Amino acid sequence: PERAYGHPASRISATLIGLLEAEELVLEDADDVASAAVAYGSSVADFADHMIAAAAVRAGRQTLYTFDRTAARHNAVTLLVK
Repeated sequence: PERAYGHPASRISATLIGLLEAEELVLEDADDVASAAVAYGSSVADFADHMIAAAAVRAGRQTLYTFDRTAARHNAVTLLVK
C-alpha cells in the first residue's frame, strides 16, 4: 500500500537503507535506523513506531507498551488496551 509521500513503504525503506550505505552521511543511531527501515518495508506500522521499538530494544527493554493499535503490530510492542 502507498504510504507517506505517496510511495510504498518498500520504496521508502530501500531509500533509507541506501542513505545508510552512503559514505558521505553519518546517521545518529544508524543501527536503529537500519532495523526500523527493514521492518518498515514490510509492515503496517509507521517508521516512527519502528524507530521507537528499536530504541527500546537497544535500551534493554524486551517489550514496549502502547495504546497505538497499529504500532502494536510490531513484534516488540504490546497493546495496553484491547
